[in-house]
Amino acid sequence: MKKIACVDLYCGVGGLSYGLKKAGVNVVAGIDVDESCKWGYERNVEARFVRADVADLSGDDLCELFPPAEHRLLAGCAPCQPFSTYGRTRQGSDDRWSLLREFSRLVEETKPEFVTMENVEGLASHRVFGEFLETLEECGYAVAHGVLACERFGVPQRRRRLVLVASRIGDAVLPEPDGGSPRTVRDTIERLPPIAAGGGPCDSDRFHVAAGLSELNLRRIRNSVEGGSWRDWPKELRAPCHRRETGATYPSVYGRMRWDEPAPTITTQCYAYGSGRFGHPEQDRAISLREAAMLQSFPSNWEFVPPGEEIHFATIGRAIGNAVPPKLAEAVGRTIITLSEAGRSPRADAVA
Repeated sequence: MKKIACVDLYCGVGGLSYGLKKAGVNVVAGIDVDESCKWGYERNVEARFVRADVADLSGDDLCELFPPAEHRLLAGCAPCQPFSTYGRTRQGSDDRWSLLREFSRLVEETKPEFVTMENVEGLASHRVFGEFLETLEECGYAVAHGVLACERFGVPQRRRRLVLVASRIGDAVLPEPDGGSPRTVRDTIERLPPIAAGGGPCDSDRFHVAAGLSELNLRRIRNSVEGGSWRDWPKELRAPCHRRETGATYPSVYGRMRWDEPAPTITTQCYAYGSGRFGHPEQDRAISLREAAMLQSFPSNWEFVPPGEEIHFATIGRAIGNAVPPKLAEAVGRTIITLSEAGRSPRADAVA
């Protein structure tokens, strides 16, 4: 019997679940509405995938998923689009605002010993996050939350994320950085075989495949240097928006990564050369799906779809970009295990 059993809400393809499991947490189920994540989740995490809308679940439904265990953990990363920079201009107008409230409701109904959540740093300034904190405190949880730099936890990527750890059996703390030097793009992907933009998948890894480039974009990337962007191009290759003064505020689009630095934040459009600094440091292409996954700290043998199934860049790119980096999740899992070992019986006022 494991010391901690976990159910992962909004699990996606399983980055959070995988990291928690690597730390020693018994992940028993992941819940998500996106059927395209099911095969990859069950294949790699080796836990049950429940296709369901979290809004349709009750606390009793979740309790049935938990096996007998010393402590329970409810984990989740509600889709972050409502809390992004774009979402800030639409506060309260998106149905997805309710996702965190559903998470809060299920915490209140199940009162697990531990809760953890990860999301974009902008969430901290929204009223829905304040409501979530109030619910945790009313249920007797000690809460720690803050913005963590993922590169300080073994993720080869600059990514700042809001992380919350709550405990009903003692104090709550956030994970501490490992103290090592940040991993770089070179450390992570340099050994992968070279491939061409739009070519067939690599013989040894079908996910090591890069999206095609138009003739114009191929000329553009050939005029880009490591760490460079559209500013390296002759004027005739620049997009009209970049020729205007306002275009100067977007220096990273159509950019190449730097070998000896962490990657920029990997997004759902990470396979698209024009969507950010997603150009390979030296090959004339965007990073491959495998490279994007490894820069998110997924293991190099992660499988996203069954053998023989067609690879869709948009679907797999969304799964990669939306995932919690497994290395960050592993650090959170180790912290919760430490809290569990030092814990006491749940607070009486939270049991009632």
